[in-house]
Amino acid sequence: MFETNLTRRIWLRSALIAVSAIALGRPAAAQSSGMSFERWVAAFRPRALARGISEKTYARVMTGLKPDTSVYALDRAQPEFTEALWQYVNRRCSDHRVITGKKRAAEQETLLAQIERDYGVDRFLMLGLWGMESSFGDVVDNPRYMRPVIPALAALAWGEPRRRKYWEQEMLNALVIIERGWAEPSEMIGSWAGAMGHTQWMPEVWLNVGIDYNKDGRISPFQPDDALAGTAAYIAKRGKYQRGEIWGCEVRLPSGFNSGLADKKTKRSYAAWQKLGVTRADGKPFGRPADEVRLWLPERGGPAFLIGQNYFAFRSYNPSDSYTLALLHLGDLIRGGPDFQQQFPGGERRLTLAELQEIQQRLTALGYDTKGTDGRVGPDTMQAVRAFQQKVGHSPADGYPGLKVLARVRQGA
Repeated sequence: MFETNLTRRIWLRSALIAVSAIALGRPAAAQSSGMSFERWVAAFRPRALARGISEKTYARVMTGLKPDTSVYALDRAQPEFTEALWQYVNRRCSDHRVITGKKRAAEQETLLAQIERDYGVDRFLMLGLWGMESSFGDVVDNPRYMRPVIPALAALAWGEPRRRKYWEQEMLNALVIIERGWAEPSEMIGSWAGAMGHTQWMPEVWLNVGIDYNKDGRISPFQPDDALAGTAAYIAKRGKYQRGEIWGCEVRLPSGFNSGLADKKTKRSYAAWQKLGVTRADGKPFGRPADEVRLWLPERGGPAFLIGQNYFAFRSYNPSDSYTLALLHLGDLIRGGPDFQQQFPGGERRLTLAELQEIQQRLTALGYDTKGTDGRVGPDTMQAVRAFQQKVGHSPADGYPGLKVLARVRQGA
């Protein structure tokens, strides 16, 4: 059952990209459907009943439902901003997110400790995942990013021809959740693609991975208990998380090291890598020298990492190395660990919270409204930064609020 989450992660990645993308202006109608929405609702009914949905539930949910046809543009939207790996990691490991993560670690200490005991997954890495997925719950029902899921899924199941079978299945899954009494339609708020809650579950994941961890009689991704426990169980089982191991660490390579050994495939123990001259970047000894790890160099000239099974356990939640590295680094920063010792090529250090707030304040004063000065970098801040970059001739106009932008805004327009 855990294989379903791979599909969820692929679609969630598209959904999160679409949050900061420009809609393409497609017409608000089915992309390819041979029938009206009302006829589709009637034709879909036998499939729902065969899945165990009652007549009463189907009528309650589907009668008078209006499809959210704006999802067609989001489905086809291309990313407005492209990011280098160092930018991706810096933005997702922002001071604001680290500070918030430390607060959540204290507020949810009992819950996180219990989940760690039950499933073996490091609580700080779970905090990193929570921060990556929903900013620790801050965007769970934020109307700027989330929308009612049932009208969105209904529109996709009715009128999206490329993946109609997938969307139909997720629409049925959502109806099963309602039938079981786990949620009302109005409570199912999520991304345009249907990912919901603190760790962003698609309906199929909700059904197959969810755990009633707080024993209230229903499973809900909108409750941190159920969401974090279910996700930890997934990482432990499908990801084959190894209790007690670290995910890996940044390392230093000796002068003249054969970079061909950094193939991300060949496994050696920490002790064996150390014999080849590889050491921890922070100068500490390897804690469990017998654990087997692989050497990974994401970009030539950048930081190198030894990565173990627990790196891949978290990667099973989203098959993206940039996502996984940012998640794990965020967890380590919340724990109190250091930043990477080696910069990525062309990279720069993360800005402090005060520096990001200064950029937002100065840009807004210059007429580039960031829609807030809280030190959080979202689509509005990136739009404002790019407009400023274009105005002053800064290249590339990538929307990234870094040290160069900070220096330039201090000079004024």
